[in-house]
Amino acid sequence: MRVGSLLRFRSTALRSSSARQQYVPQHNPAVVDDIKRLEDFLLSKPNVLVLTGAGISTESGIPDYRSKGVGLYARSNHKPVQHMEFVKSSAVRKRYWARNFVGWPTFSVTQPNATHHALARFEREERVQAVVTQNVDRLHTKAGSRNVMEVHGSGFVVKCLSCEYRIDRHEFQSILASLNPAFKDAPDMIRPDGDVEIPAEYIDNFHIPACPQCDGDLKPEIVFFGDSVPRARLDKIAEMVYNSDGLLVLGSSLLVFSGYRIVLQTKDLKLPVAIVNIGDTRADHLADIKISAKCGDVIPKLFDFRSTKSS
Repeated sequence: MRVGSLLRFRSTALRSSSARQQYVPQHNPAVVDDIKRLEDFLLSKPNVLVLTGAGISTESGIPDYRSKGVGLYARSNHKPVQHMEFVKSSAVRKRYWARNFVGWPTFSVTQPNATHHALARFEREERVQAVVTQNVDRLHTKAGSRNVMEVHGSGFVVKCLSCEYRIDRHEFQSILASLNPAFKDAPDMIRPDGDVEIPAEYIDNFHIPACPQCDGDLKPEIVFFGDSVPRARLDKIAEMVYNSDGLLVLGSSLLVFSGYRIVLQTKDLKLPVAIVNIGDTRADHLADIKISAKCGDVIPKLFDFRSTKSS
């Protein structure tokens, strides 16, 4: 009986692991010398700032946009919502919230992977200054990182476009569920911001509440494409770069300027930059170290003295 249960558990675990890896693009294994080189880099720079992108969350089962063959641009004709479209069009808002409503139960319970946990450990061990993330999935916080700056905001907060009203996304989900009791279709494809693909006919009767304070429109506290990162947030990130002694970029192509800007600020201060990413990035020509590998094959192996003792 125990053997049967164990086999079933292992089979389920393997299927779950395989599902999480389906969004990781093809890659070469990490080279031991590269891992050692990055470890030496961090040992010599104990106040490094870490910049993370969607590539570190693919190993948790959240797809990115641009990865060849497995990113959402490669697997779908749909593009992410644009800020001005969301603001101006009630139809766009309805479509977005309907998809987000269906995808939220899966997106919100996604768990951090070994890279997230390693970065939280590095913070506790005072090996890195902080994490600046382009992701809105809160996986760094779930892993235990405390000093996290979310460049593009978070999918876990909903805000009003006209006043200062805020509501937790879990609470907002309950409100949406009460307004849409017949809306029970499963998600087809989860986007990095929790959005999903569902047939248009299911969206027509979806109901969205207005702001309870001013009757305005509600949106996730995410910087959509075409919107600007708040000035105060940019200033804080610039201060973090200034107080650092280098930058470590993980899982980002840096094609979005909000991330690339941080690399430029670092190099303007004549500080070193290390990058770990599957494939090319916009800043490869600026990198002092570039490792083309999956983050999960590199970062968790840094400062892992348990493996040193056992060898």
